[in-house]
Amino acid sequence: MSDSQVMIKLTRDEALVLSHWLEQLRTADPGRVVDDPAVWAPLHRIAGTLDKALPELFAPDYDHRLETARQRLRPDG
Repeated sequence: MSDSQVMIKLTRDEALVLSHWLEQLRTADPGRVVDDPAVWAPLHRIAGTLDKALPELFAPDYDHRLETARQRLRPDG
């Protein structure tokens, strides 16, 4: 089996919400959610890629942007 790459495409809203969730996961008690240490390598790669792709993570109105993205992604939103 080759070690080829997989590409995942996300909307900006999806990327912002996922980035926030990954950050919460990293700063909480990750052992309760992720029980296999092998999972951390891809999670860190995804989080790093999102950090580089989303300048709004460092915007003064980040909380507002995050909540707006969440609202757009919710099925009832």
